[in-house]
Amino acid sequence: MRPMTDDPARFTKLKRVYLGRYDDAVQKSGTQAVETTIDNVRVDARGVRMRLAAIPDRTAAERSVGLLLFVADADRLALADGQYFVHELIGLTVKTVEGETLGLLTEVLRMPAHDVYVVKGDGNEIMIPAVGAFILAVDTSARTMTLRLIDGMRG
Repeated sequence: MRPMTDDPARFTKLKRVYLGRYDDAVQKSGTQAVETTIDNVRVDARGVRMRLAAIPDRTAAERSVGLLLFVADADRLALADGQYFVHELIGLTVKTVEGETLGLLTEVLRMPAHDVYVVKGDGNEIMIPAVGAFILAVDTSARTMTLRLIDGMRG
């Protein structure tokens, strides 16, 4: 699997995970992510290799391509202030400091230097570097993000 964490070795401490699609995990569809136990974990330069009870053979593994792996809330890593899990950011309403609504944050792109937030609204797509110069406030309770745009960001 391709980890979406800064600490891939954390998977060696887990006993169970959940497999599903993003919508399943946030309960927007009729199905749920499926709980499974971890039989074996190996972390190397290419990523994380896991043997899961719910995926007993190669055929099942091929059917699982594209699924996401989730952990229970109790198994989450603690984040520093100003850090967020991707699922906490997806769906935030993004506004400018002047109060203009730009759209919804639909994707977080992991880039070498920093993440990039993809905001879609009114037929437009804006890519915002996830750095303090642009991201002024994130309120996960109110489901909003406030940012400062500079010339050229609107495309």
